Amino acid sequence: MTVGADRDVLLTVEEGIARVVLNRPEKRNALSPALIGSLKEALIEAAAQPSVRVIALSGAGADFCSGADLAALRDVAAASVLENLADVDALAELFLLIRQLRVPVVALVRGRALAGGCGLATACDLVLASESASFGYPEVRIGFVPAMVTAILRRNVSEKRAFDLITGGEPVAAAEAERLGLINRVYRDGSFDSEAEGYLRSLASRSASAVQLCKRLLYLQDSLDFAAAVRTGADLNVVARMTEDTRGGIARFLDRSPARADDT
Repeated sequence: MTVGADRDVLLTVEEGIARVVLNRPEKRNALSPALIGSLKEALIEAAAQPSVRVIALSGAGADFCSGADLAALRDVAAASVLENLADVDALAELFLLIRQLRVPVVALVRGRALAGGCGLATACDLVLASESASFGYPEVRIGFVPAMVTAILRRNVSEKRAFDLITGGEPVAAAEAERLGLINRVYRDGSFDSEAEGYLRSLASRSASAVQLCKRLLYLQDSLDFAAAVRTGADLNVVARMTEDTRGGIARFLDRSPARADDT
């Protein structure tokens, strides 16, 4: 299955895993308006399929995503305020969409994930990277501000780390990105495909309802104070108790557990 008239985004689904591929390797999968639109379509289509439990997002070729397309950057200087607003709204909608999807989205990063490409990777629920991958926000070097991605970055690393990353503009290696909390796992280049595949299959094998409710709870709590966050967790706990997965899981656990003296 292919999404996008210019084939800049590919979508395939197999065994509960939807694989979404940025397919502009000659442009290092740069974020053009067409690619952003096609990517949103692909993610929505993938999440709408009942069999899908996990969405894997990767880039064709050597790099995950190099950030904004050069042609798009040229348009920025000549565009009006309203035209620029429409342009940035499209990317903001993409970042928000990823959090709103019912299933987890996992970024598989090889090569470079820079600027908006780094924001795209870290906007995903989980990030797996090869050891030679690099991440960074070089916008400051051209007098630009990584404005939208800062909201994502600030939720992943400490305040001082975030400030260093967005004002320094230097890329960081995958191992350092993991240490900072920017990404989840780093695998050796030679075993990246197999290790990432194992991670995806493990995630897809878990209770679909539990994983989806965990994602919803995590992001619902973003804007809540402590008491409201606990209350939201309590309400969602009740919902989880009513699912078939929880009821079946409790029954299996009790069947396997030896009878306790105080239960007899």
